[in-house]
Amino acid sequence: MSKEIIELTCIMCPVGCSLTVTKDDNQTTVAGNSCPRGYEYGLKEVTSPERIVTSVLKYRGGTITIKTDRPIPKNMVDKCLKFLSKITLTNKIKTGDVIVKNVLGTSSNIVVTSVNLD
Repeated sequence: MSKEIIELTCIMCPVGCSLTVTKDDNQTTVAGNSCPRGYEYGLKEVTSPERIVTSVLKYRGGTITIKTDRPIPKNMVDKCLKFLSKITLTNKIKTGDVIVKNVLGTSSNIVVTSVNLD
């Protein structure tokens, strides 16, 4: 029977509880959380972590900032950033526009968060 203990700091609120997540062959437990959100965070972080991706792209002599509209699996973040680095934008865009739908099959869209032209 293998047992793994992972120490985390919860990021779901400003308290920042110190979590201890214990995984063994049959179950995963979370300790140290002061609320249900901390428990959910600890469980998800060790079983299927996700991240929001943010980046900057060149656009018409300036830049735009972009982000995913929902988290994607953590193991796909680098692949997503490489994909985004190859995008060339030619159409006029504004804040809130979706520039990529269902990026890499993740069900997450890439959304413009700001446009900064020189």
